[in-house]
Amino acid sequence: MSILCRGVLRSSLLGVIKTIPCKNTTAVSASRMSSAAGKERKVIGTHSGTFHCDEALACFMLKTLPEYSNAEILRSRDPAVLGGCDIVVDVGGDYDPSNHRYDHHQRSFAETMNSIKPSKPWTTKLSSAGLVYLHFGERVLSQLVGAPSDESMLEALYNKVYENFMEEIDAIDNGVNQFDGEPKYVISSNLSSRVKHLNPSWNEEADDIDARFEKAMSLVGAEFVDRVKYYSNSWWPARELVEEAINKRLEVHSSGEIVLLGAGGCPWKEHLYALETEMGIETPIKYVLYTDQAGKWRVQCVSVASHSFENRLSLPEKWRGLRDDELSELSGIPGCIFVHASGFIGGNQTKEGALLMATKALSYGKQT
Repeated sequence: MSILCRGVLRSSLLGVIKTIPCKNTTAVSASRMSSAAGKERKVIGTHSGTFHCDEALACFMLKTLPEYSNAEILRSRDPAVLGGCDIVVDVGGDYDPSNHRYDHHQRSFAETMNSIKPSKPWTTKLSSAGLVYLHFGERVLSQLVGAPSDESMLEALYNKVYENFMEEIDAIDNGVNQFDGEPKYVISSNLSSRVKHLNPSWNEEADDIDARFEKAMSLVGAEFVDRVKYYSNSWWPARELVEEAINKRLEVHSSGEIVLLGAGGCPWKEHLYALETEMGIETPIKYVLYTDQAGKWRVQCVSVASHSFENRLSLPEKWRGLRDDELSELSGIPGCIFVHASGFIGGNQTKEGALLMATKALSYGKQT
């Protein structure tokens, strides 16, 4: 059974993190302590000094694997010390998977997910976290979620976690801009920034750098596990509901541009885009109907892309910002609750009312 499904993974992994002795030493042999079973511990090497999100996450992921679960983490920049480690991440100037060396700082390194695995589309330069995920990610996910009954789930989970968690860390660590031009505002609360702030300040004397690195591993590990948990336990099961709704869309409206979800609150957007492509749907879906937490009905516009605020077809401009009786009177639809000022979502007391809102909006859209 999946550890995630039992709901104990996060606490158990964090418990392991807290007991990791992170040593800044010059002797690998001192770290090869015998375990209770009499077996020599493996040693994970990474650099000493200021730490970053990528090597903290790389070490965390490795610690989820059976062969490294009891490993020591040795932080050093001494080539002789690193040479004796079983696996080295983010230091050493070498990328050699056959010898378990995973650095990305050398001048010759320009690898991406796509360059190493051409079936993957991502072209962001990999950090040490991305390298460990590329080579060990499927095994890490299997450790966290258990052996999936559906083989396609593991691949979908692997892709989703990279695209929506790992790639950001790779990009930030390698200084890859998210977009061209000047940003309208600064984002300073991402995971990489929060790890950065765990380091001592420039004018602060600190002798607890290894304890701080341990804390960084706990931080990134908890967020990584939470993200995997969400995608495996919530996001993936929603796919079946969305697929069923798409298959039945012509029963909802003859245009095929309105779908009705069997359960409200499920994450439908990304599944809808993927399934439209997979199923070869030529006329894009415009509206999705579902219930809210109060049992009322929502009609939500489908955006042009997953992270876009632009809709394929917004609700009519004359409805926007209106509520209740005023909206019902203007639209000629009983039971209206609201239409958002931006026109991306509206509400109605009943399913029939929400469907009528979508139907009329579709009709108005075709007239303009």
